[in-house]
Amino acid sequence: MKIGIIGSGNIGLAFAGQAAKAGYEVLLSNSRGPESLTEAVSSLKGNVKAVTVNEAALADVVFLSVPWKYMESVTTAITTWEGRIVIDPSNPIIMPGFTTAELGGKPSSEVVSGWVKGAKVVKAFNTYTPQLLAADPNEGGGHRVIFYSGNDAAAKETVAEIIKTMGFAGIDLGTLQGGGMLQQFPGGPLPGQNLVKY
Repeated sequence: MKIGIIGSGNIGLAFAGQAAKAGYEVLLSNSRGPESLTEAVSSLKGNVKAVTVNEAALADVVFLSVPWKYMESVTTAITTWEGRIVIDPSNPIIMPGFTTAELGGKPSSEVVSGWVKGAKVVKAFNTYTPQLLAADPNEGGGHRVIFYSGNDAAAKETVAEIIKTMGFAGIDLGTLQGGGMLQQFPGGPLPGQNLVKY
C-alpha cells in the first residue's frame, strides 16, 4: 500500500517514520517541492520518496498533515479526491495566536470532508504530540492507543489495519460527528492522554 503525506511538519514526519518502519511505501510532499525534502527523506528509514503534492494525493491513503489555516486551499486545489482514503490528523487551531477556527458547530473532520469531495475521511493520529507519535508505540508491555473515527466502515478498517501494523492499538470512536468531537482539540477529552492498551 502507498501512503501519501501532504505536509512535512512535525506530525507529518512522525507519521512518515512510523509508516516507513511498518513497511509501507511513503510518498512525502510539501508546498516547497520534492527538492526541499532531501534531508527529511534521508533521515527516515524505509521506503520513503519525496514527491509533489499532486503525486502524494494519488496514493491509496493520504495523510493530511497541513496547518488548519492552509487546509482548505491545499485540499481544494487537488483536482479529484474520488476513491481515496484521507486520514485527517488536524486540529482546528490557527497559528500564530493559537485561536480556534469557527466551524459552525461541526467537528473539524466533517469540514475537511467537504473540501475533499469523493474521499472517505478518517480522523486519527491527532491526539498526541509529534514526539509521542514518533516514539515506540510499545510501552510497558502494551500498545499506545490511537483513536479513530469516520463515517465509512471499510475506510475505518483500512486505517485500523495501518494503526495495528505500526504497532499501536486502535480504538474506534464511531462517526466523525460523535467520535470526531471526542478526539478534537480543543474541546474533546482525549487529546493529550497517553493511553496504553494491554
